[in-house]
Order: sequence, then structure tokens, then C-alpha cells
Amino acid sequence: MFESLVISYVQDLWIALTDPRKRVFWGYLLISLLIAICWIKWVSPDRGVRVKTHLFNRKVWWSASARADYAIFLLNRLAFLFIAPVLLTQLVVAQWLFESLYQWIGHRPILGESWSDMQVMICFTLFYFLLDDFFRFYLHKLLHEVPWLWAFHKVHHSARTLTPITVFRAHPVEGVLFSLRTALVQGIAMGVFVFFFGGRVDLVTVLGASIFAFMFNVTGSNLRHSHIALRYGKALEKWLISPAQHQIHHSTNPIHFDKNYGVVLALWDRLFGSLVISQPGQDIEFGLRREVTYREQNLLYIYMQPFIESFNIFLSKVRKREKSIAKN
Repeated sequence: MFESLVISYVQDLWIALTDPRKRVFWGYLLISLLIAICWIKWVSPDRGVRVKTHLFNRKVWWSASARADYAIFLLNRLAFLFIAPVLLTQLVVAQWLFESLYQWIGHRPILGESWSDMQVMICFTLFYFLLDDFFRFYLHKLLHEVPWLWAFHKVHHSARTLTPITVFRAHPVEGVLFSLRTALVQGIAMGVFVFFFGGRVDLVTVLGASIFAFMFNVTGSNLRHSHIALRYGKALEKWLISPAQHQIHHSTNPIHFDKNYGVVLALWDRLFGSLVISQPGQDIEFGLRREVTYREQNLLYIYMQPFIESFNIFLSKVRKREKSIAKN
């Protein structure tokens, strides 16, 4: 049992770095590194600095915050070996939606019979991308606006320095929510398209990854959690979230709070009024507040404090409700 657990754990870590469907696939990391070098040398206001010194700053990569990121990454991967088997799956969602559509409509209309398989694949890929990107945006928005959810999401925002591994700096409760979101999105997309288009449902992929996910990752997605403020320019940042815009989302400056929730498209932030365009030479401090609190990097605090905060929030609401009932 223990031996199989160790093997599964090592395989999971290996897949995270070698599977092109994963965010920190070594190829994407290498491309992000090359983009960062080009940005520093020829575009960035910091282009006069030494590239090696700026990119591989020990104060970033081996800070207390970064070390906590690495530990959370390793611990969460282990935890999800036990959690994942009991989570909702996309097949359950897809089957439920398929059966529900059949009951609501009363029959199964097959659309696009004259379409080629590639046309159906392109439509499915686009539908899945838009649905997935919106759900990512909206869940992120809820994590900030619902107090008990924010208690858990604060773990991610407590990072004082950003590295590509910071994307994994999330409390396991938030990880469960992300997994449920993925299951819902994949299940909805599969259920709808199988119902209306039959069995001709597949993604347009590159190296096994959806073409949109591949494009997102090869254009420097790993720089979003970094100290390299890669900008897209005002015109493009109205449509796509740049690494510099996501860094604004991690800012300690109150004017940046609850801004730039989006992952790929800036459209959702524009519609909900939360979009902020990056500025040349922006100087941003990362974290929850300007003053540094070192307990934010303590693993016991990281894992336990959100439960305490969310319980206190629940208790406060119960007491308010009791007082309201007593007055009436």
C-alpha cells in the first residue's frame, strides 16, 4: 500500500512537469524563460539590468514565500491522491445533463448532420474554451467576494514573491472547488454536444492539450506568477489578460483589490467592471497588505487559519440571526 502510494505520488509530480496538458510542463517553462529574456533585453524599462541577475534573483526564488509555495505544491499533490477519488466527475455531470435534456425536450435533435467532423470539433473547442474561461473568472470573483471563500483564497494572495509554482499555492478546499468547477465545465460541454451532435465530440489539440490552452501556455502564461511584468499594450489588454495585469491582481495597493479576475479573456472583467490596464514600469508589491507578516508563510497557519476564519464568519452570522429573531 505504502509503496504504491509513493509510486503514484512520484508519477503525479513527474506528469505535472512532463505533460503538455499541464501548466508547468517543462516546455512551457522554457518558452516563458525565453520570452522573459527577450522582454528584459529589448522591451522592459529594466532592460539595462543584467538578465541573469534579474531573472534568477535568490530573493524571489528562495524567499520564505517561495519556499512555502514549493511545500504547498508537494503537500497538496499528496492530499489529492486521497481526495480526488471521491470528487464529482465530468462523466457524472455529462450523463445527468444528457438525460435532463432528453426529458425537457422530449426527443433528441441531431444538429450539424451536414457538418464535417472538423467543423464540429472547432465548435466544441470554442464552446468549451469560452465556458471554461467564464467559469474560471466567475469562481475567482466569488472567491474574493464571498467572505468564507475569501478566507481560503487568501492563502494564494499571501504570496510575497511570485514564481510559476505560486499558481499551486492554494488551500485544499480551494483545490476541491477548482476540481468541481472543472468537472462541471467539462460535463456541461460534453453533455450538450453529445446530445445535439451525437458522438462526434472532440477537442482540437496540440500535443494533447486544447489548442486554446496550448496557445495560452506558449505565450508566457507562467510569467503571470513572476516578477516579469510582461505587458500586451492597452489595446490588447482590453481583450486578453497579460502577465502584468495578473500581477496587478496580486498587488497590496487597495486600488488594485478585486481587479483582473480573468484568466485568458479580459472580456469578463470589462463586462463586470473589474478590468485594470497595466502601466509601463509599474512597481507592485505582492501580498495581502504592505506590512509583512511572516506567519503567512507558516504551513500550519496556512492550512488551519482559513478554517478558523470561516468558522468565525459562520458563527457571526448565526449570532446576528439569533439577535434579529430575538428582536422580532
